Amino acid sequence: MLVRSLTLATLLCVACPTFAADSDAPLAREQGKARPLVVIAPSSADPTLRGLNEALKDPATGAAFKERGIVLYSVANMMGMREDKNLEQQATMALIRELKLGASKGTKVILIGRDGERHVLKDDDNSTPLDPQAVLTAVDELPASEKAVTAPEPTPTVPAKAAAKDSKPSKPAKPAAPPKPLED
Repeated sequence: MLVRSLTLATLLCVACPTFAADSDAPLAREQGKARPLVVIAPSSADPTLRGLNEALKDPATGAAFKERGIVLYSVANMMGMREDKNLEQQATMALIRELKLGASKGTKVILIGRDGERHVLKDDDNSTPLDPQAVLTAVDELPASEKAVTAPEPTPTVPAKAAAKDSKPSKPAKPAAPPKPLED
Protein backbone atom coordinates (compact mmCIF):
# COMPACT_ATOMS: atom_id res chain seq x y z
CA MET A 1 0.00 0.00 0.00
CA LEU A 2 2.83 2.34 0.86
CA VAL A 3 4.56 1.67 -2.45
CA ARG A 4 1.42 2.59 -4.41
CA SER A 5 0.99 5.82 -2.45
CA LEU A 6 4.59 6.85 -3.03
CA THR A 7 4.32 6.04 -6.73
CA LEU A 8 1.16 8.14 -7.08
CA ALA A 9 2.73 11.04 -5.17
CA THR A 10 5.82 10.92 -7.40
CA LEU A 11 3.73 10.95 -10.56
CA LEU A 12 1.70 13.93 -9.34
CA CYS A 13 4.87 15.85 -8.47
CA VAL A 14 6.23 15.30 -11.96
CA ALA A 15 3.01 15.89 -13.93
CA CYS A 16 1.41 18.86 -12.13
CA PRO A 17 3.96 21.54 -13.14
CA THR A 18 3.61 20.44 -16.75
CA PHE A 19 -0.16 20.88 -16.70
CA ALA A 20 0.08 24.20 -14.87
CA ALA A 21 2.57 25.60 -17.38
CA ASP A 22 0.30 24.76 -20.31
CA SER A 23 -2.89 26.16 -18.82
CA ASP A 24 -1.99 29.79 -18.09
CA ALA A 25 0.07 31.02 -21.04
CA PRO A 26 -2.27 32.83 -23.45
CA LEU A 27 0.47 33.93 -25.86
CA ALA A 28 1.95 30.44 -26.08
CA ARG A 29 -1.41 29.11 -27.27
CA GLU A 30 -1.44 31.68 -30.09
CA GLN A 31 2.08 30.93 -31.32
CA GLY A 32 2.03 29.68 -34.88
CA LYS A 33 -1.69 30.37 -35.27
CA ALA A 34 -2.17 34.11 -34.89
CA ARG A 35 -0.30 37.38 -34.32
CA PRO A 36 -1.23 38.79 -30.91
CA LEU A 37 -1.34 42.58 -30.64
CA VAL A 38 -1.01 43.40 -26.94
CA VAL A 39 -2.04 46.83 -25.64
CA ILE A 40 -1.14 47.57 -22.02
CA ALA A 41 -2.77 50.81 -20.94
CA PRO A 42 -3.02 52.55 -17.56
CA SER A 43 -6.81 52.90 -17.91
CA SER A 44 -9.64 51.89 -20.19
CA ALA A 45 -10.00 55.54 -21.27
CA ASP A 46 -6.55 55.51 -22.88
CA PRO A 47 -6.68 57.10 -26.37
CA THR A 48 -4.58 54.36 -27.96
CA LEU A 49 -6.78 51.56 -26.62
CA ARG A 50 -10.00 53.38 -27.43
CA GLY A 51 -8.74 54.24 -30.93
CA LEU A 52 -7.88 50.61 -31.71
CA ASN A 53 -11.23 49.37 -30.38
CA GLU A 54 -13.10 51.94 -32.47
CA ALA A 55 -11.06 51.08 -35.56
CA LEU A 56 -11.85 47.38 -35.16
CA LYS A 57 -15.57 48.19 -35.25
CA ASP A 58 -15.05 49.41 -38.82
CA PRO A 59 -15.73 46.41 -41.12
CA ALA A 60 -12.81 47.16 -43.47
CA THR A 61 -10.24 47.45 -40.68
CA GLY A 62 -11.67 44.43 -38.85
CA ALA A 63 -11.42 42.37 -42.04
CA ALA A 64 -7.81 43.53 -42.59
CA PHE A 65 -6.92 42.46 -39.03
CA LYS A 66 -8.57 39.05 -39.50
CA GLU A 67 -6.89 38.57 -42.89
CA ARG A 68 -3.48 39.07 -41.29
CA GLY A 69 -4.36 36.91 -38.28
CA ILE A 70 -4.11 39.69 -35.69
CA VAL A 71 -5.71 39.02 -32.31
CA LEU A 72 -6.12 42.00 -29.95
CA TYR A 73 -5.21 41.50 -26.29
CA SER A 74 -5.71 44.49 -24.01
CA VAL A 75 -4.87 45.05 -20.37
CA ALA A 76 -6.30 48.13 -18.64
CA ASN A 77 -6.57 48.56 -14.86
CA MET A 78 -5.24 45.00 -14.49
CA MET A 79 -8.30 43.68 -16.36
CA GLY A 80 -7.43 41.67 -19.46
CA MET A 81 -9.46 41.14 -22.60
CA ARG A 82 -9.03 39.07 -25.75
CA GLU A 83 -11.05 40.51 -28.62
CA ASP A 84 -13.72 42.05 -26.32
CA LYS A 85 -14.00 38.93 -24.14
CA ASN A 86 -12.79 39.13 -20.55
CA LEU A 87 -9.81 37.05 -19.51
CA GLU A 88 -9.56 35.46 -16.09
CA GLN A 89 -7.32 37.25 -13.63
CA GLN A 90 -4.83 34.37 -13.69
CA ALA A 91 -4.61 34.50 -17.50
CA THR A 92 -4.16 38.29 -17.40
CA MET A 93 -1.29 38.01 -14.93
CA ALA A 94 0.26 35.22 -17.02
CA LEU A 95 0.06 37.49 -20.08
CA ILE A 96 1.88 40.28 -18.25
CA ARG A 97 4.49 37.85 -16.87
CA GLU A 98 5.02 36.32 -20.29
CA LEU A 99 5.84 39.72 -21.82
CA LYS A 100 8.47 40.44 -19.11
CA LEU A 101 7.95 44.19 -19.27
CA GLY A 102 9.38 46.68 -16.84
CA ALA A 103 7.27 49.16 -14.94
CA SER A 104 6.17 52.23 -16.86
CA LYS A 105 3.38 54.77 -16.75
CA GLY A 106 2.68 54.98 -20.45
CA THR A 107 0.86 52.83 -22.95
CA LYS A 108 2.69 49.93 -24.56
CA VAL A 109 1.68 48.31 -27.83
CA ILE A 110 3.50 45.12 -28.74
CA LEU A 111 3.02 43.01 -31.85
CA ILE A 112 4.04 39.39 -31.43
CA GLY A 113 4.71 37.44 -34.60
CA ARG A 114 3.71 33.88 -35.27
CA ASP A 115 7.27 32.86 -34.47
CA GLY A 116 7.05 34.50 -31.03
CA GLU A 117 9.29 37.47 -31.80
CA ARG A 118 8.19 40.77 -30.22
CA HIS A 119 7.97 44.06 -32.10
CA VAL A 120 7.31 47.14 -29.94
CA LEU A 121 5.06 49.55 -31.84
CA LYS A 122 4.54 52.09 -29.07
CA ASP A 123 6.16 52.63 -25.67
CA ASP A 124 5.66 56.16 -24.43
CA ASP A 125 3.75 58.48 -22.08
CA ASN A 126 2.16 60.79 -24.63
CA SER A 127 -1.51 60.32 -25.36
CA THR A 128 -1.36 60.17 -29.15
CA PRO A 129 -3.42 57.28 -30.48
CA LEU A 130 -1.83 54.61 -32.65
CA ASP A 131 -3.08 54.46 -36.20
CA PRO A 132 -4.40 50.98 -37.12
CA GLN A 133 -2.71 51.34 -40.51
CA ALA A 134 0.63 51.46 -38.68
CA VAL A 135 -0.18 48.05 -37.19
CA LEU A 136 -1.11 46.64 -40.60
CA THR A 137 2.06 48.08 -42.12
CA ALA A 138 4.16 46.54 -39.35
CA VAL A 139 2.61 43.13 -40.04
CA ASP A 140 3.21 43.49 -43.77
CA GLU A 141 6.87 44.35 -43.12
CA LEU A 142 7.54 41.21 -41.08
CA PRO A 143 10.22 38.94 -42.53
CA ALA A 144 9.21 36.14 -44.87
CA SER A 145 10.45 33.53 -42.39
CA GLU A 146 7.83 34.70 -39.86
CA LYS A 147 5.04 34.50 -42.41
CA ALA A 148 5.96 30.90 -43.20
CA VAL A 149 5.53 29.76 -39.59
CA THR A 150 2.43 27.66 -39.03
CA ALA A 151 1.03 25.84 -36.07
CA PRO A 152 2.08 22.21 -35.82
CA GLU A 153 -0.74 20.04 -37.06
CA PRO A 154 -1.83 17.19 -34.81
CA THR A 155 -0.87 13.81 -36.18
CA PRO A 156 -3.61 11.25 -36.64
CA THR A 157 -3.57 8.56 -33.99
CA VAL A 158 -4.16 5.51 -36.18
CA PRO A 159 -2.30 2.46 -34.89
CA ALA A 160 0.28 1.08 -37.31
CA LYS A 161 -1.24 -2.40 -37.22
CA ALA A 162 -4.69 -1.07 -38.10
CA ALA A 163 -3.29 0.97 -40.99
CA ALA A 164 -1.44 -2.07 -42.38
CA LYS A 165 -4.42 -4.41 -42.10
CA ASP A 166 -7.09 -2.14 -43.57
CA SER A 167 -7.76 -4.61 -46.38
CA LYS A 168 -8.06 -7.75 -44.22
CA PRO A 169 -10.71 -8.29 -41.59
CA SER A 170 -9.13 -8.84 -38.21
CA LYS A 171 -9.79 -11.72 -35.85
CA PRO A 172 -11.35 -10.95 -32.53
CA ALA A 173 -8.82 -10.95 -29.71
CA LYS A 174 -8.87 -13.56 -26.99
CA PRO A 175 -10.37 -12.29 -23.75
CA ALA A 176 -7.79 -11.34 -21.17
CA ALA A 177 -7.43 -13.33 -18.01
CA PRO A 178 -9.07 -11.71 -14.98
CA PRO A 179 -6.63 -9.73 -12.82
CA LYS A 180 -5.23 -11.39 -9.74
CA PRO A 181 -6.16 -9.77 -6.42
CA LEU A 182 -3.42 -7.67 -4.91
CA GLU A 183 -1.69 -8.83 -1.78
CA ASP A 184 -0.33 -6.35 0.71
